[in-house]
Amino acid sequence: MDSPQRPAPQSAPPGCPMHVGVSTPLYGEMFSADPGAVYDKLRAHGPAAPVELAPGVDATLVTSHEAALRVLQNPGMFARDSRRWAALNEGRVPLDSPVLPMMFYRPNCLFTDGAEHLRLRKAVTESLDRLNDNRLNRHVERIAGYLIDQFSALGRADLLNDYAKLLPLLLFNQLFGCPADIGDRLTRSMSALFDGLDVMQANEDLTSCLMDLVALKRRQPGDDITSWLIQHPAGLRDEELKDQLVMLMGAGVEPERNLIGNALLLLLSGEGGSGLRIEEALDEVLWNNPPIANYATHYPMQDLNVGGVPMDAGSPVVISFAAANSDPALTDARLTLSKGAHLAWGAGPHACPAKSPAQLIALSAIECLLNALPDVTLAVPAERVEWRPGPFQRGLVSLPVRFSPVAARTTRPVVGADTGSGGSSDRPSAGSESAQPYPQAAPAAGRAPQKKGWWSSFLDVFRV
Repeated sequence: MDSPQRPAPQSAPPGCPMHVGVSTPLYGEMFSADPGAVYDKLRAHGPAAPVELAPGVDATLVTSHEAALRVLQNPGMFARDSRRWAALNEGRVPLDSPVLPMMFYRPNCLFTDGAEHLRLRKAVTESLDRLNDNRLNRHVERIAGYLIDQFSALGRADLLNDYAKLLPLLLFNQLFGCPADIGDRLTRSMSALFDGLDVMQANEDLTSCLMDLVALKRRQPGDDITSWLIQHPAGLRDEELKDQLVMLMGAGVEPERNLIGNALLLLLSGEGGSGLRIEEALDEVLWNNPPIANYATHYPMQDLNVGGVPMDAGSPVVISFAAANSDPALTDARLTLSKGAHLAWGAGPHACPAKSPAQLIALSAIECLLNALPDVTLAVPAERVEWRPGPFQRGLVSLPVRFSPVAARTTRPVVGADTGSGGSSDRPSAGSESAQPYPQAAPAAGRAPQKKGWWSSFLDVFRV
């Protein structure tokens, strides 16, 4: 790390042309349409550059692969605990900012350092290590088959909102050992958080349902991640258990959704070349369109200078996995798409502990879909697909496809649209009345009909 001694920064007065446009925004249509062009522009500043994550939220974005590793692998100089965030502590960050749910402190292994991080991470990694690949693959195949049955007879679908988004949500309900009511609440609240819908209420609902799940599993342990975390020698308190589950959901659902969706787009568009294998498509996505493009926020523990770029103590330093992967200095590694060089899984003490299960889930999900719908094709040109805005993820808004209709293999129950899932507006949703193969019982007198959530509907079919 370079010497922290540097000249005091000179602030331009408000209204001065030098005051405007100093930080590059990582939000809006221009960024989501072509983030690569933005990263190229930022490289002119050096290994890192000033950015705005959302209106009023400033940060430094690391775009160099070498500098990213220096930050990720140096916990003694860069902390993950966001309670060090000076601008937030001083009231200079809008409390309704859309990026706060991804940045504010939670006592889990994502936002802790030192001995506390080691204790929490050990509980998480050793619980994840108890997952059996064959069992995980069976879960994915069963959930994938169920979801495909919801739209297979229609001949068209939105593979992002009807499949890639829902599969990880249902899978984590399975892995957490959720009963029907808690699973439906978990699915709804996580969907709302990811979609930015009433974030404060969604966070409150998520906390409530996970605390209920922890209390249930303390009374009735099962063969699931929640019970394994409870039983771990680390002796996690209920609040700690809840926050590890939040971290696992956040780190597992959103990236998995984007990994599956981005790989399907690559495979169906043919942009990776004919005969591209699923494993190759996943590797290419991790290099060129990593599911989480910019994240791993660190906070310098003192004023630093990295490659000529000043970084103030307590200021957010965000790692651009996407920009680091496309760093011109990595020419040789990129030519071979070397698995060991890209940073899609992070690096250092906070590297993703579940990259092998994550790749297995995506591989199995895509295989199931392509086997069930072998003639599936994009319903729009690849260049017309829309990418979600926002600074952190690289994910699709939708992925419309067509295919030859295939009869559903299981009876489809009523599933509600209240999970926030999408679907083509010109066709009935999987949970709509006209999509049902059998009539539904009338609701009790004076009671409004209730649509079931995705998880309870899944349980109705498989009785797991």
